[in-house]
Amino acid sequence: MIVDEPARLLEFLRRKLPEWKRSTLEQRIRAGSVSVNGATVRRNDLLTAGDEVAVAGLAEAVPSTAALAGMSILHDDEELIAVNKPAGLLSVSTDRETERTALALLREHLSRRGRPVKLWPVHRIDRETSGVLLFAKSSEARERVQAQWEHARKVYLALVEGRPAQLEGVIDQPLWEDRALFVRVGHHPEAKEARTRYVVRESNATRSLLEIELDTGRRHQIRAHLAWLGHPIVGDPRYGNSAARMGLHALRLIVPHPSDGQLLSIEAPPPKGLRLER
Repeated sequence: MIVDEPARLLEFLRRKLPEWKRSTLEQRIRAGSVSVNGATVRRNDLLTAGDEVAVAGLAEAVPSTAALAGMSILHDDEELIAVNKPAGLLSVSTDRETERTALALLREHLSRRGRPVKLWPVHRIDRETSGVLLFAKSSEARERVQAQWEHARKVYLALVEGRPAQLEGVIDQPLWEDRALFVRVGHHPEAKEARTRYVVRESNATRSLLEIELDTGRRHQIRAHLAWLGHPIVGDPRYGNSAARMGLHALRLIVPHPSDGQLLSIEAPPPKGLRLER
């Protein structure tokens, strides 16, 4: 692509590739997948007329829509890869399931004959939860991301029963697990601090769609906290009522990138099942 007038790199790419999301273009630049006059650039540099810009994989489909056994690839660079995991799929293997997991399927998809790919899970989300799931391409990259995990931002969408009395609030209640691994809310010798922030996006007569942000990352934190609030997640088989799917989606993950510490924001489009009926 030839630059016809002076412009910043990102502005030029957004004009030339309107079907690509801004976040995708930013990720490509940061990952070193964009070159100007044959030289790799990683910043939003100023272009001049006559410059030649190339984007790796331009002939391919936009990464965020690449189909992969029910998943889609949201981000892919030299150190990290993220997928939009569908509900019902395990993040990583367990004693009972080792083959049909997001980790195993992604490894298989990326591997070539004689060149197996290794991946390391940075975090996990529940089987019943859909959304952003991040993997590292080396143990060192995983360790660098996890070392900064306290600075990560984790944003979810939750479809809940009823309508909270307050349109936004903070659930600051400790959590602990009983012998059946059921997460309970309240004070207990083994309870740990847990804090969940929520904002009501929209409501109808029977349900509400909440945007959730976690200050802590306890097991089943959102599910247990919302049930305690009196508004369990729709379709939560453990803390509410069963349905076709659980109404919880990991919408956005923001983490410092292991290569340069710059914030990387990855977002997974919400599934149709999280829409309110009118």
